[in-house]
Amino acid sequence: MKSNFLKITLLAFITVGAMSCKNNEKNADVEVAEAAEATETAVAYTVDTAASTIKWEGKKPTATHHGTISLADGTLFVNNGEIEAGDFTIDMKSIKVEDLEGESKANLEAHLMGTVEGKEGDFFNTNKYPTAKFELTGIENNMVKGNLTIKDKTNAVAFPAKVAVDGDKITFTSESFEIDRTKWGANFGSKSVFDNLGDKFVHDEIKLTVTLTATKK
Repeated sequence: MKSNFLKITLLAFITVGAMSCKNNEKNADVEVAEAAEATETAVAYTVDTAASTIKWEGKKPTATHHGTISLADGTLFVNNGEIEAGDFTIDMKSIKVEDLEGESKANLEAHLMGTVEGKEGDFFNTNKYPTAKFELTGIENNMVKGNLTIKDKTNAVAFPAKVAVDGDKITFTSESFEIDRTKWGANFGSKSVFDNLGDKFVHDEIKLTVTLTATKK
């Protein structure tokens, strides 16, 4: 009996420990790293902002909304057929909502951009922070890593993407990935920030999909 009890207790500790390690690994933050630098032999490709976009999706218990954000500019540097450095600037004043119309659409866009008096800081406060920026830190096994700066806060992100370099053109398409908006101070309706919200909350996670086209300068 004593031997069986010890075996069961040991098994329980091992199981709990394994679960703890998995959770820590899953929730571990990717560390901010130095932006990748282009070598002298790298060729610059300019992002075609008209052919590039970021799709977003946000949720609350009663609805899901989605839309787009445009890019202001960007450059990718290619060496031997591979992207070795790059960055792009996001025009935060271009946030669009695609699933609503009329006043509802205008109201949500204004709230997200922070152009409503008294609610400037709820989400992205674009009058104070009109742009965001992504700087590439590396690409490995189709996993893109970089630093995303929004509202003067920088956090590392990583996401899978298909990158194709074809002569004078680059196409860059990410899979959908999520960021936690509260890491950049967009705290409105967050249950991880505010108590007693009941079902009047907005999920912290925003789903993003990045599509870029760039051409050789």
